[in-house]
Amino acid sequence: QAQLAESGGGLVQPGGSLRLSCAASGFTLDYYAIGWFRQVPGKEREGVACIGTWAGAEFYADSVKGRFAISRGNGHNAAVYLQMNSLEPEDTAVYFCAAAYVSGELSKLWTSTRSYDYWGQGTQVTVSS
Repeated sequence: QAQLAESGGGLVQPGGSLRLSCAASGFTLDYYAIGWFRQVPGKEREGVACIGTWAGAEFYADSVKGRFAISRGNGHNAAVYLQMNSLEPEDTAVYFCAAAYVSGELSKLWTSTRSYDYWGQGTQVTVSS
C-alpha cells in the first residue's frame, strides 16, 4: 500500500526554523515530483514548494521564496525535505506532502492539488511566541 508520512512539525518562535520530512512506503519517491502544501481551517490547501525529478526543478510560492528550501536526500528513495527559515506566524498551518507522477509541464501544474496521486496525513506547524 502506497503511503506518505510527514514529520518534523512543531511549535517554533517567530524567526525560528523547522525542517519537515516526507518519506514514502510502498512506492519510490525518486520517480515522482514531490509537493508541499499547507492548510489552515476555512481555507483551501495552498501549494508551498515542489521539487521535480530532474536537477534544478524547484518551485516556490511567492510567500515563501528566500525563506523555504525543498530538497531530496541522497540515495535511492530518499526522503524529501522542506527547510523552513525565518518563520512567521502566518506560516502556521498543517503541512502536507504529496507525490505526483507528472507528465505535463510541472511549472504550471504543481500548485494544483489535482496533480497529485498520493498524500500524507499532515504535520502541524505553529509559529508563535
